[in-house]
Amino acid sequence: MKKSLIALAVLAASGAAMAQSSVTVFGVVDEAVQHVSNSGAGNSVTRLVSGGLSTSRIGFRGVEDLGGGLKAGFWLEAGIAADTGEGNVSGGAGSGLEFKRRATVSLLGNFGEVRLGRDFLASYNTLSSYDPFGDNGIGAIGFIYNRANPTGSTSGNGTFENRKGNTIAYFLPSNLGGFFGQAQIIMGEQTTGPKGNGFSIAGGYANGPLSVSGGYTKLYEGHAPTNKTVGNTADADSYNIGASYDFGVAKAMFVWNEEKLKVPTEVKFSSYLVGLTAPVGNGVAKISYQDLDNKTSGFNGNDASKFSVGYVYNLSKRTALYGTVAHISNDGGAAISLAGTAAAGKNSTGYEFGLRHSF
Repeated sequence: MKKSLIALAVLAASGAAMAQSSVTVFGVVDEAVQHVSNSGAGNSVTRLVSGGLSTSRIGFRGVEDLGGGLKAGFWLEAGIAADTGEGNVSGGAGSGLEFKRRATVSLLGNFGEVRLGRDFLASYNTLSSYDPFGDNGIGAIGFIYNRANPTGSTSGNGTFENRKGNTIAYFLPSNLGGFFGQAQIIMGEQTTGPKGNGFSIAGGYANGPLSVSGGYTKLYEGHAPTNKTVGNTADADSYNIGASYDFGVAKAMFVWNEEKLKVPTEVKFSSYLVGLTAPVGNGVAKISYQDLDNKTSGFNGNDASKFSVGYVYNLSKRTALYGTVAHISNDGGAAISLAGTAAAGKNSTGYEFGLRHSF
């Protein structure tokens, strides 16, 4: 009898603890067969890739109720290159698992949320929110942002990557009638040389079928690329606006983005995306057109565009089959490829078919 009472007391205490806090393990495993051919360059690639529909990942998140409407939360999320089993850091495979997709701790309440750690740039959320492909796979909106190279021949090298470490962010509360906003400080932490500081802001309105938002990021010395044709201590600016409207039978999307690097000769790119998603059968059809305009003096003709179409077939709420076809047209000296090496002014065409499971 005594043991039973003790057991009941333990269970009751455990239940009380669980009512106050929760921890969730979550993740995605996504793999696809991809083929890309680059005209004029004499190369093509067929491979298994990770993250054609959603980035493969594993994470842990939790919330503790502190009482009085105040909560504490944490989020640790690591990317996985599911095709090799390696860790994946914002697209680059490494030898170990690192929580570089997100590593934050938060305080939440009626005032909103204060969040510390590594997270998305505030302005990046505008780009990904209005991309039919969610910035994943060969149809991704990544084609039109992060353009560090003034020639426009490559995709750049990290000035406006979608995440930053050492950030302090504030989010508006969610009860503002559809209005939302975020302000984020980026702390470089260097003691000498370029400090690498910056900030990012974003805000908008989402209610019913309409969503519209915009963002701005300013990166000071130390954030600009290591590309020596640009210099590695240049300031950088990024502006974007996006909108979508759900008509029921289809959802229309639009994004405009501009990036500048302040060097002796300013490097500047302007770009836009128009897209559409529509429920078809037991899945969703996707289509997008992206245009990249190189406005850098002396490189104005190095432009490119990308057309993508895809379909996701839902086998269940957590499992889906998908396929995407994409085509890049390069002009002038631009040589942007879906994979492999493209020739200047030539095309890059590819497809991928894959399977995604979330848990």
